[in-house]
Amino acid sequence: MHKQPDGNNNITAVAADHENVWHHLSNHSAYEEMAPMVIVEGSGLRVTDANGKKYLDAVSGGLWTVNVGYGRERIARAVYDQLLKMHFFSQTAGNVPAALFAEKLLQKMPGMGRVYYSNSGSEANEKAYKLVRQIAAKKYNGKKHKILFRERDYHGTTITALSSTGQYERKNQYGPFTPGFVEIPHCLEYRSQWGEIPDYGIKAALEMEKVILREGPDTVGAVVLEPITAGGGVITPPRGYWKTIQEICNKYNVLLHIDEVVCGLGRTGKWFGYQHYDIQPDIVTMAKGVASGYAAISCTVTTEEIFDIFKGDTTDRMGYFRDVSTYGGCAAGPAAALENMRIIEEENLLQNATVQGAYFNQRLHELKHKHQVIGDVRGMGLFQGLELVIDRDSKQPVEESYVMQVAAHCLANGVLIGRTNRSFREFNNTIALSPALIATRDDIDEIVDALDAAFAEIKL
Repeated sequence: MHKQPDGNNNITAVAADHENVWHHLSNHSAYEEMAPMVIVEGSGLRVTDANGKKYLDAVSGGLWTVNVGYGRERIARAVYDQLLKMHFFSQTAGNVPAALFAEKLLQKMPGMGRVYYSNSGSEANEKAYKLVRQIAAKKYNGKKHKILFRERDYHGTTITALSSTGQYERKNQYGPFTPGFVEIPHCLEYRSQWGEIPDYGIKAALEMEKVILREGPDTVGAVVLEPITAGGGVITPPRGYWKTIQEICNKYNVLLHIDEVVCGLGRTGKWFGYQHYDIQPDIVTMAKGVASGYAAISCTVTTEEIFDIFKGDTTDRMGYFRDVSTYGGCAAGPAAALENMRIIEEENLLQNATVQGAYFNQRLHELKHKHQVIGDVRGMGLFQGLELVIDRDSKQPVEESYVMQVAAHCLANGVLIGRTNRSFREFNNTIALSPALIATRDDIDEIVDALDAAFAEIKL
């Protein structure tokens, strides 16, 4: 029998939260007059707060994470059973779910060869950067150590991950940063750096080649890119972009590192976002939807060719990958990930993301025709975005405060939406929508109706 939330416990928890917890991405001055939201229960796409109010979650846990929805008993039981049997041992040894999940994951990633476990997207990317730096030391006398990153992309919250992030406000006040990271231009055609031109995607990609030539091809070891930029504004790559990026990487012996922390495990309608573009990465990182948030897990996946670089002479004390992640040895993560992947397969959620994503995009374009504040609609699968502008001709972005009002209106009406949040100097003007992969047409209609009502009421 379903257990109802305990009202007294909820009240106690809210008070304890208010007095003791430091919330993420939050200015706590706002909580002097009100308590933070406390979520006490979830089922499907719905969550319930401590006051008993229910919400449709259109952001999969606030951070593109809960791909298969809330309340999955079979994942909880898989984790429970594994924790009783063997919950942790350093990944200097193996464990059963980690071995089985790595095998199953690589079956979804032709061309990739090895899985390295850690516990967050930031950490997964850190491992990739260390691989690039060590390869530079082993093969190029340390010279080919630079890592390119793209304006508007986000790769994590640690100092080195921020060093590779192209978002000013995310980085501001946290420097000095790790040296050797070099920015390349964004690929958002709606904000074209060159006006309206044919083959924008190819030109945007060729800007990376200019940076490589400026820095010196013998100094550039890798480029890290999101397949679809997430927190930077839900930016889908323009036609020709990825093919050209791959050609440039091959030409200059630059490793291609794809950050799938948001897109991975079905968000875009394929197992991974890069698989829409007929490219072959050297490194792929992932977290979030790998276990839908039921346990902490991230993966740094490489080709066998990269793995082989770290084999060889056993007397070389510096030759192997000298890295460790404590919670990379926690067996709960891969146990949850295995069950999460089985659910995606058995319920055909990749197809659902494709079909419902197309419907979602259609409904958002209908909304654009109705509300002039919507300048652009973009996205893929159940990963959609709306860029809001004061004027469509000038494309002047709305103030972040306007987007906050839209989000607050939707919240009051029972729908949780996402937005670019204190990321840029001026482009914090995109609404991000990423419901769980189980979303139905009715769920999508409810999200769009909430947005419609907000735009109708909140005037510029």
